[in-house]
Amino acid sequence: MTENTTTGAVICRLDELQDPDSRGSSVMLDGQLQDIFIVRQGARVFAYLNSCPHTGGPLDWVPDQFLNLDRDYIQCATHDALFRCNDGECVAGPCKGDYLTAVPVGVEAGAVVLLQTAADPADS
Repeated sequence: MTENTTTGAVICRLDELQDPDSRGSSVMLDGQLQDIFIVRQGARVFAYLNSCPHTGGPLDWVPDQFLNLDRDYIQCATHDALFRCNDGECVAGPCKGDYLTAVPVGVEAGAVVLLQTAADPADS
């Protein structure tokens, strides 16, 4: 999707995702195209850069498959590290204690949207 809302770019409709579910997308962040993924848990959504803190490689083994078989953790396809969905902390694997890089998203009018972050005053 390429729509825009008052908040930011629409990534997908919330009802396009099962509960729980995940989906990859490419979005513009800080002027650069970045691969991200979103995870739905109920009415809440979380998003992270699609980059493992251990290897730097993508986490999905096939497109849109970011969750483990029980669908309660994000799982890295390279080395099976497990990350909590709500904060991206690695709880098992070689990068235990590290975090995925969060991307600000929200739900607006039934759509998952990329939230605009306020400019850093130091950048002015």
